Amino acid sequence: MNRMAEFKHGLEEAWQSVADGWRQLRDRAAGALTHFGPGKPASAADARAPESAPESAQFPAATWALLAGDVFEDDDKLVVRVEAPGLEKDDFDLEVRSDVLVVRGEKRYEREATEGRYRVRQCAYGSFHRAIPLPSPVETDGAKATYRNGVLRIELPKAARAKTRRIEIGSG
Repeated sequence: MNRMAEFKHGLEEAWQSVADGWRQLRDRAAGALTHFGPGKPASAADARAPESAPESAQFPAATWALLAGDVFEDDDKLVVRVEAPGLEKDDFDLEVRSDVLVVRGEKRYEREATEGRYRVRQCAYGSFHRAIPLPSPVETDGAKATYRNGVLRIELPKAARAKTRRIEIGSG
């Protein structure tokens, strides 16, 4: 193989590796990518949101962020875990609709009390909602949710399964 063919082959392999990595990242993050819209200020002190801060022209606030999650299933229940740091348990609203868990919330902006300006702004603030498809029907009456160390954990008991029964075929 001549030098140019080796170079071309190496470049094709590198490009394929980057493309595969990007595809995997996109596929894994697709469901977790969540839009944060304008929220409502909790008080006059919070009224100065990131969008109205003087440095917002230089460092605009992020409007998309990852709310990564896992769905675990066993014979009796589904457990959904969503990583949502920087919130309080009262910031969430949970609902199950047609085998989809809807997680709504709001991450409020808290301005630093010191003088200065932002050099990096990657955090998203505002209201959000995330729809997580559930692999089986659940009983919402027995659902439990906890929020600790930035992780929202929702335990959903599975709906009673229809019993399987063999049907004999009669003659005539």
